[in-house]
Amino acid sequence: MTDYKMLVKEAYEAQKMAYIPYSHWAVGAALLTKDGKIYRGCNIESSTFTPTVCAERTAFFKAVSEGKRNFAAIAIVGNDEKTPVGQGDFCPPCGVCRQVMTEFCGGDFEIVLAKDYDDYKVYTLSQLMPLVSLPLSK
Repeated sequence: MTDYKMLVKEAYEAQKMAYIPYSHWAVGAALLTKDGKIYRGCNIESSTFTPTVCAERTAFFKAVSEGKRNFAAIAIVGNDEKTPVGQGDFCPPCGVCRQVMTEFCGGDFEIVLAKDYDDYKVYTLSQLMPLVSLPLSK
């Protein structure tokens, strides 16, 4: 059983590292491997935006670059830098991040969207990517 509260806490810790001089929108992600390791990610912006990378992809790329390929869940949090935790909204993954998830995860992969430490919703990748056979790479 996944400890969603712990995963959300890790996502908030990752959010603190976001580099957001342009959008001022900080996102943190905590990716849980099936063997229990957590990889944190934050969004990192560039003035030209094309090389900007989302928190979710940062976490995936860190894990994959260390040889991990089996993932259980990811928690995602996001809000502008002036909004306190618990006063924002849920921050779902963008289409590019969802595509990366389909590359490495099956339809039962869990995506935890949180707007507070205790206020979160859990979705499967199949719910966020309807009508797609998952994973696409297999």
